[in-house]
Amino acid sequence: MALLILFGFIAGAGTALSPCVLPVLPIALSAGATGGRRRPLGIVVGLAVSFTFATVALVYVISALGLPNDLLRKLAIAVLLGFGVVLIIPSLAARIEAWLSRFASRAGIVSPSGDGFWSGTAVGASLGVVYAPCAGPILAGVLVVSASQPFTAGRLAVALSYGIGSAAVLYFLMLGGRRLVAPLARRGGGLQVAMGAVMVVVALAMLGNYDVRFQNRIASDLPRFLVDPTKSLEASASAQAALEDVRGESAHGVGAAAASALRSKTAANGQTNLPVLGSAPEFVGNAHWFNTRDDRPLTLHALRGRVVLVDFWTYSCINCLRTLPYLTAWDRKYREDGLTIVGVHSPEFPFEKEAGNVEEAIERNGIHYPVAQDNELATWTAYGNQYWPAEYFIDAEGRVRYAHFGEGEYGKKGQIIRQLLAEAGRKVPGQKTQVHAIAPSATVTTPETYLGAARAERFTNPMLSPGSHDFTAPASLPVNEFAYHGRWRIGLDSAAAEGGSLDLNFGARRAYLVLGSPGHPRTMRVLLDGRPISDDDAGADVHNGVVEIAAQRLYNLVDLPRVEDHVLSLVPQAGVTGYAFTFG
Repeated sequence: MALLILFGFIAGAGTALSPCVLPVLPIALSAGATGGRRRPLGIVVGLAVSFTFATVALVYVISALGLPNDLLRKLAIAVLLGFGVVLIIPSLAARIEAWLSRFASRAGIVSPSGDGFWSGTAVGASLGVVYAPCAGPILAGVLVVSASQPFTAGRLAVALSYGIGSAAVLYFLMLGGRRLVAPLARRGGGLQVAMGAVMVVVALAMLGNYDVRFQNRIASDLPRFLVDPTKSLEASASAQAALEDVRGESAHGVGAAAASALRSKTAANGQTNLPVLGSAPEFVGNAHWFNTRDDRPLTLHALRGRVVLVDFWTYSCINCLRTLPYLTAWDRKYREDGLTIVGVHSPEFPFEKEAGNVEEAIERNGIHYPVAQDNELATWTAYGNQYWPAEYFIDAEGRVRYAHFGEGEYGKKGQIIRQLLAEAGRKVPGQKTQVHAIAPSATVTTPETYLGAARAERFTNPMLSPGSHDFTAPASLPVNEFAYHGRWRIGLDSAAAEGGSLDLNFGARRAYLVLGSPGHPRTMRVLLDGRPISDDDAGADVHNGVVEIAAQRLYNLVDLPRVEDHVLSLVPQAGVTGYAFTFG
């Protein structure tokens, strides 16, 4: 965590030296050039604190309410435009300043128009929301992932260190600005109007995404380290480990015990030595239950005496979907002999929280065992789980005896079910279970890739950030790289087409993409190596080179005879939204 806090500080300092600081710089220089010597320090302290708390709070609120991911940027533009208009009209500025002074005096607060530290703090606090769009993909990714996890002081410290890093650089800029602006103090009125005009121009430029285009142009022409000095640090093994930690990807509770005891040994008699990993936590905080009598919630206490298999899954995860045929087969074979399978649907994307989408996925995959809708990840957290899929095997006394994370080892899992049934004094059917399922390919070279700015990797487009952008595809695309072309609206966890296309150079047998089309069905053309994909190479969801996108789910785009390297080009209608690629 200490390394991640340091990383946040360096990232914040790098942000303050980037073009996105332009909206704040005129205000900071103007405010810092007046008043006492301690006023600039007050401004940066107020900015760092308000930015930290406002950003963290807004990210959690936006995630909870399902609001658009670029809401912070739009809010900042509105505030910036309002500031500028007020400064341009002296009479309006005087009225607002008088109102603020009266309000501050009644509330016992020092007026922002004062000369000291506290007046500077008030000004800095008002700049926090304007500075929000400067939060780069590093901080945004940490906060967005944190929004689906319990809040901790460590996550707050990361955001605060980011704000302090930016504030420190702004402080030195203000000290230099004070010397520069001091000779103009006698023309304060004209300077105020000029600063207001600059703010309005910057706000309009941000509204048209010209600031992002400017950053992209710089990123295209300068070495990556000069544009983003934190990039090499972000890519280091230590920083990656720290980022994994802040996302919560280190096991706790039963999950930790399961991870440490995952490799159970097999005895000479074929029985698996199953340690007791701990008491199984109850199902908690679930919004809805499916496939139970009257949709009533289940409890492990009521299931005592039966063997229980708890499966954490989400319906857009290809790894989860490939395990479902085995789970449904075990449910059919062992239910009458004392096995209860409980699927805990723990969503990754916002649309997976909709009960109708989950119910449709349950029907589509032929699931008849109970499923709990764990929208707030309460049961997920109770188990200390960190993976999709994850399976916890619970004996008849309510104790976790085995856990497995990911796909595979189905023969061993079937053996464990039979052993736990035997321990409970239940009948143990024959061992052979016929399952027809798609197995992952062993030589896939392209890893899972997210389309949103928070977790996008291996994109040749420089500096992906939230907002609408016009992208230029590279002349050639390296292996395992992705590229946007044309106009896309980038969110933190998704990307929506606005007339653009998407290319990827992948190495796999099958390619999947999580897609949605809010409002009404839309289509997407699929090309392989520059030509419409043939029916022989097309995935199950592609017909005549076109996929129709209606439900928000995982779509199978490519299904080749073997693992091969190809360039896949996707040309979606405007409005189609993509979330994440997976390969198999």
